Amino acid sequence: MTEQMVIHASAVTVSARPEVHVENIVKASGTSFYWAMRRLSPAKREAMYAIYAFCREVDDIADDIGGPGAEAEKREKLDQWRDEIGRLFAGDTQTIVGHALLPAVERFHLRQEDFEAVIAGMEMDTGDRVRIKDLDELMLYCDRVASAVGRLSTRVFGLDVDTGDRLAFAQGQALQLTNILRDVDEDAERDRLYLPADVLSKHGIASIEDLGAVIGNPRLHDVCLELANGAAQRFREALAIIDTCERQDVRPAAMMLEVYRRILEVLIQTGWTPPRRRVSLSPMVRLWVMFRYGMF
Repeated sequence: MTEQMVIHASAVTVSARPEVHVENIVKASGTSFYWAMRRLSPAKREAMYAIYAFCREVDDIADDIGGPGAEAEKREKLDQWRDEIGRLFAGDTQTIVGHALLPAVERFHLRQEDFEAVIAGMEMDTGDRVRIKDLDELMLYCDRVASAVGRLSTRVFGLDVDTGDRLAFAQGQALQLTNILRDVDEDAERDRLYLPADVLSKHGIASIEDLGAVIGNPRLHDVCLELANGAAQRFREALAIIDTCERQDVRPAAMMLEVYRRILEVLIQTGWTPPRRRVSLSPMVRLWVMFRYGMF
């Protein structure tokens, strides 16, 4: 485990400036949204880097720790981050990322419950297997791992609370559903199924234990198409909200929406009938989106 992922029992001595540390995390991630964040004002940019770094830290715990006792170790590490968020809102952080988040919390009035929701979402991914019982549980998962991040981000962007929360809900649901629909096969290889059992059952797929049978079932296309249509509706709602905002305030959100909306369009065009190929946008399309929505 890298040093930046460890939460020490006593306060750390920050040898590098926290804002530099979190920017390096964003750079190292290779995210194409780095350049959209670069277009924000310095205070907003540093806040977004810090939020991204926090999300990266807890996501890495959920995804990268393996082996015997992994679930218990993941939960312990996530509990440490939950404690750190409590200290953050008491003004007494113990991690470099926590130090980077302090000015963001104070300046943009970020909410503790949104950070805690992200951690709770990661906890839903800590087990060796994942099954989602119904659409409500899927929406809760999407809210925690995506919309909660949106709620933090829209406060940094400067949107009013009502507009920001509506945008975070619609776009977060749309983005996470797109991720799930794109990664059906990869998730199944890790014994994870995010397609809800009630929607699967509605389309004639009653058992969710044999994932090979689930992902090989031709009726999986109908399940995924139903969820895709829901995601498309959320994209339309998010775009309508973005159109009411100052473009410079929502540039990163607009860029992310356009990238993922295009991925969803390709998924719908190609369908989910086996055999499937993993959908991704070409570098040229991503570059065009970055310049069209991220740079202007």
